[in-house]
Amino acid sequence: MKKEELLRRIGDISQIGGVSFFEYADGKEKGVRAFEFRTSSGLSFTVLADRSLDISRADYKGLAIGYRSWTGNVAPYYFEPENYGWLRGFFAGLLTTCGLTYAGKPTVDEGEQLGLHGRISYSPASNLNYGGYWENDEYTMFVEGIVKESSFFGPNLSLSRRIETKLFSKTIKIRDIITNEGWREQPLMIIYHFNLGYPLLSEDSFFISTTVGVYPRDKDAWIEPEKFDKFLSPTKDFKERVYFHVPVADEEGFSYGALINPKLNGGLGVYIKFKKNELKRLIEWKMCGEGEYVLGIEPANCLVLGRDVERKLGTLERISPMEKREFHLEIGILEGAEIESFISKIERIVSKRKVKIIESLEDYIKQVST
Repeated sequence: MKKEELLRRIGDISQIGGVSFFEYADGKEKGVRAFEFRTSSGLSFTVLADRSLDISRADYKGLAIGYRSWTGNVAPYYFEPENYGWLRGFFAGLLTTCGLTYAGKPTVDEGEQLGLHGRISYSPASNLNYGGYWENDEYTMFVEGIVKESSFFGPNLSLSRRIETKLFSKTIKIRDIITNEGWREQPLMIIYHFNLGYPLLSEDSFFISTTVGVYPRDKDAWIEPEKFDKFLSPTKDFKERVYFHVPVADEEGFSYGALINPKLNGGLGVYIKFKKNELKRLIEWKMCGEGEYVLGIEPANCLVLGRDVERKLGTLERISPMEKREFHLEIGILEGAEIESFISKIERIVSKRKVKIIESLEDYIKQVST
């Protein structure tokens, strides 16, 4: 419907969609500022201003698409940086950002103690701007802000994030610009930890991506590694299985990963789209535990083995003083016939090549670097 035709039928745009700003008032989420997005397509989601503008809750037509852990939303002042303390506030949600100067497992790198997955997800955003505007017949809703990771005698990195969707859209777009505002070169590690859950995730679901090779991280992932793309029902004492993928890109430079449930509402899926020249690695986190039932689709510029391992492998990315890096991602909904079209697209990109199980980390690094 054109803008004029639509506006003749409603009062305020909030009647059919929009973005609103609010603050939580109870428990560990008390004081956390957030933005609520609603589209007329049925897509709705919450962005947490005080957790680096990450996306917590996400629904489509009343169905949850993102996984929510039992920690719930946790305010940034509860952050425990040591070892695995990061997990005490891992709400998961549709997106948790990991980084920026370190990510992955706790480790010691050049004498520095590093906890799990970095600090950025626990950092509040400033310079917030949000709202909606018409551009011809399209109404865009957005939020943007700046998140810092800084320390005296240490890094001074700035993440400028913009999240947007359109009134009748089924997609969310993310544009990040990371700037080194300090005067020393710094490590740069970032993982976009997208988390998909029930009812989208079930034993009927499957994972599909523009992947030509998969390396199972450890002995648990080597249990039936050829079934990396299939899922169990919630399983007692299930141990997480992590796979490192070798993504390839389409003619426009984009790679894809998606979770599809062909039996849910006539077929429902969620895809993640990212630029391969910006994020060369794709990590799959397959977790089929009871209450911990989630698939992580994680475009990244690093693995989850720790910064010291990246340094030893020679794969640790760095950002120079005043240098900027941009990252562009999209999350979208697939329904019905759109699923077949998406699968056909993936098959064209990978030329119907069968995914190979890679035997060693060294071979994986060689393949993902080409």
